[in-house]
Amino acid sequence: MSQTTTPPPAGRTSVRRHRIHPAWWVAAVAFVTIVGAAAFTAAPGLLVDPLNEDFGWSRGTIGAGITLQLALYGLTAPFAAALMDRFGIRPVVAVALTMITLGSLSTVWMSQSWQFVLGWGVLVGGGSGCMALAFGATITTRWFEKRQGLVSGLLTAGGASGQLIFLPVLAILIGKFGWQAASVTIALVAAAVIPFVLLLLRDYPADVGLPPYGAEQIVPRPAPVTGAARRTVRVLGMAMRTKAFWLLAGAFAICGITTNGLIRTHFVPAAHDHGMATVAAASLLAVIGIFDVAGTIFSGWLTDRFNPVVLLGVYYSLRGISLIFLPMLLAPEVHIPMVFFIVFYGLDWVATVPPTLALCREIWPEDAPIVFGWVLASHQVGAGLVAWMGGVVRDVTGSYDLVWYAAGALCAAAALMSLVMPRGEPVVEPVVEP
Repeated sequence: MSQTTTPPPAGRTSVRRHRIHPAWWVAAVAFVTIVGAAAFTAAPGLLVDPLNEDFGWSRGTIGAGITLQLALYGLTAPFAAALMDRFGIRPVVAVALTMITLGSLSTVWMSQSWQFVLGWGVLVGGGSGCMALAFGATITTRWFEKRQGLVSGLLTAGGASGQLIFLPVLAILIGKFGWQAASVTIALVAAAVIPFVLLLLRDYPADVGLPPYGAEQIVPRPAPVTGAARRTVRVLGMAMRTKAFWLLAGAFAICGITTNGLIRTHFVPAAHDHGMATVAAASLLAVIGIFDVAGTIFSGWLTDRFNPVVLLGVYYSLRGISLIFLPMLLAPEVHIPMVFFIVFYGLDWVATVPPTLALCREIWPEDAPIVFGWVLASHQVGAGLVAWMGGVVRDVTGSYDLVWYAAGALCAAAALMSLVMPRGEPVVEPVVEP
């Protein structure tokens, strides 16, 4: 390894060259962590029918627990990003995985719907918020100067990979041993990830004597940022004074409505309504996960090269068109048009994340992870509302058709909001003296 010959600026030290920059190893550990934690995201759509049959709970009641989980997933994320600035990545993520483990295990012994809401909604929801996309945004922002779009795409794809791995497994477990087996599996997987986090994750490149990937000089590790909750709320207030925040958050709420809230939660029961076997429907969601990996990574590559505003407009438009056609494709058997929908939807599933994160970094460079956390909160609140409302519509009308059509129309609105996104001077939070 050789030293750079350029004298370092004041307050910085020189760079040591590595064949493989450790930032990629940190990203790999984060990817594995997100894959392991993704087990809980695969479960909601598989639990609706079994809980309905075992306890007689309505889909609206079950959806309420899932709604709380999704909402807390989003609302916890911006605070988690600030807590990582205060206490470090490892303790925050380890505690989050412990909450997921306890919450999932607690459902095995439940007998009342409020227990499901507490275990799955509160514990799993709160823990999952710390494992949300804001975690990936923090890793990307701290460890990478270049290739940020590609890395954010890779880490986002980790959730899809987890879904790919766990969806068919959980569906088979539920079919053979009951939904309790799925809860135990999720708890064990979340617990198994904790040692990786504690042993292998590092907070900053300066911790290992290196600059971020693509940078030339080491930036000293910043002092812990105190007042995490106060800072998180202050950043929200600053962001809310901009038109860009409302457009970005509104479009991303629709993204949540049409992914986690609708497809992930209600696709399996909707397909089951049309006579499709649960395992077959879950396998289709897993196929979405396969193509989501490719689509998200490719979206990250595109984000490094093209206008993220235009990319978002295209992604939301294509998603809306596909949703409008979905009611015509549901049938007892998997046929070619349905396979085409699954491939198409998978490529577009969370392709919106890299350009959304890029806009957060561009508009709010100093507070991008926290602002993105709040934008993600809107994503999950939207997802949570539709997880509940979709179940209510199904209970009242006996069909999900109205929900699919409404979601398609909302995607058109999201495309418009993205295309009129203002871009200009970065917004920096005013310095507040302690």
